[in-house]
Amino acid sequence: MEFQQILFLAILAITLGLFVSEKLRVDLVALLALLALSLTGILNPKEALSGFASEPAIIVAAVFVLSAGLSATGITERIGAGIGRAAGGSEWRTIAVVMPATAALAAFSHHVMVTAMMLPILMRIAREQKLAASRLLMPMSLAASLGTTLTLFSAPAFLLSNDLIKRAGLPALDIFAITPIGIALVLLGTVYMLLGRWLVPKREGESPQGDYLKLDRYYTELLVEEDSPWIGKPRGDFAKTFDDRLQVVDWLRHGMRRRNQRSDSVLAAGDVLLVRASPDEIASIRDEPGLALHAVAKYGEKREEGKSEALGEEQLVQAVVAPHSEFIGRSVADIDFLRNLGVVVVGLWRREGWLHGELSEMVLQEGDLLVLWGQQQNFEPLAAHHGFLMLVPFGGQKKPRRRAPVALAIMVAAVAAAATETLAPHIAFLAGAVAMVLTRCVDIERAYQEIDVRIFVMIGGVIPLGIAMEKTGTAAVVADLLLNHAAHWSPLVLLLVMFGTAALLTQILSDAATTVLLAPIALALANGLDLNPVPFVVCTAMGAVASFLTPIGHHGNLLILNPGRYTFGDFLRVGIPLTAAIALTTAWLARWLWLDGPLWPGIGG
Repeated sequence: MEFQQILFLAILAITLGLFVSEKLRVDLVALLALLALSLTGILNPKEALSGFASEPAIIVAAVFVLSAGLSATGITERIGAGIGRAAGGSEWRTIAVVMPATAALAAFSHHVMVTAMMLPILMRIAREQKLAASRLLMPMSLAASLGTTLTLFSAPAFLLSNDLIKRAGLPALDIFAITPIGIALVLLGTVYMLLGRWLVPKREGESPQGDYLKLDRYYTELLVEEDSPWIGKPRGDFAKTFDDRLQVVDWLRHGMRRRNQRSDSVLAAGDVLLVRASPDEIASIRDEPGLALHAVAKYGEKREEGKSEALGEEQLVQAVVAPHSEFIGRSVADIDFLRNLGVVVVGLWRREGWLHGELSEMVLQEGDLLVLWGQQQNFEPLAAHHGFLMLVPFGGQKKPRRRAPVALAIMVAAVAAAATETLAPHIAFLAGAVAMVLTRCVDIERAYQEIDVRIFVMIGGVIPLGIAMEKTGTAAVVADLLLNHAAHWSPLVLLLVMFGTAALLTQILSDAATTVLLAPIALALANGLDLNPVPFVVCTAMGAVASFLTPIGHHGNLLILNPGRYTFGDFLRVGIPLTAAIALTTAWLARWLWLDGPLWPGIGG
């Protein structure tokens, strides 16, 4: 073995040790590996930094921005709510609907974002239908992971594999090259979870009151303004338009509760609707034409062009009414928040019971959660006020919902341009990300915030490891060792070996790092056997992405770990037979697609 190979293996061993120990962040470890390869002369500066300008890094960053555009305009939320409605009230139907739908979302978005979006929806279904949350969350997380096998750009591992294939001088894969395998895996996973539900523990999940300050519905009041397009429209039309976004609880006119609140009763200027709304809807309501937060409009916010708003640079904050607070037993109007405290109450959450009537007449109780609107400087003295237990930022984000069709069109155009090779994939997705910002589907600050810099830097840092493994001949050496022991093995067995090795290694490394380390070996092994390298590289990436063995193997599993009250053993019991079935399906279909193997046992060569 040559000196450079020994030096590379030493750097690789230290890098793996740091990855596994988690003493340093993975992106920092990747940068240290990059520097070590450059300083030791294994790679020149251009090779060492090539990962940051690579197609995988650009596509990953662009997909984060595209996903942010879909989320910011409410597309993913509405799709998720639609999935929840279609799921029905039975366990088997919920799994049968949620898994394919979640996988389809993950194919065109980031799977962790999809898991985070579906988590509260399934928790709510479990509470309302009295189902065990643990029986729903694990299938959903599995579907999000398997959904990344549907398209080439949905997981960094596949982008890195494609990059290696192109560097080897082979034709690049198109973005749907792995889709047949992905469809089979999603179907397999769905059937497995339906038939093997008894493997999943039956636990109720976390108490919904455990996340006290992250609530999904508040009471607030909406004012129908003088120039509102809703004037003369039936209340039923309003409820249909804002379905799943706002729930009308009460209807006031001239300060009095309307007796006739049928769906065909028409709205008038000045009407006040008491609604239950999500934080995002409260933050976004100013973008709805003809509607305003009643409390803000009532206390002097002027919308006339050229005039400054009475509240100036306002923000939303939530405050908890403290025990023995002077506010307990007094109504919002009696306290006169604007005059005495410089803020306006625009929303309220109460642990028990439904609210009716005007918000300003609500008598406050201990533990009530108020949503306050005011200038930043007015909140500073409130932080020390003994009447409030705490002040924390309001969790809602403004959603430009009217731009949802534009965001969807941009996403479809980017995928179509990449799929038809009208543009190179990284240029197509980068153009889509820029278009999301230019059309104001997502603002530039949020676009940058949504890019997971750790993943971007890690990809830029681990690509040089793969280059060094090829350049030093280490991949060829390892492949030769495998050939000495596996020269007489069938291609199917070798594909299973590559999948299994990646599946085990990805439990301690990321899918990207696992692929970078093993894909060059798979490539060299295939070349040594004079076989098409593509199925070997694809099976390696699939093993890194589609193994469902432990809760630490994928970030999505970590999200559901506590809400589902899962243990490490739960994942092993479900994941070992499932991952074995996924491995066999992947290897069999890869052999059929790229090695002319039989699609059905006993048929073909």
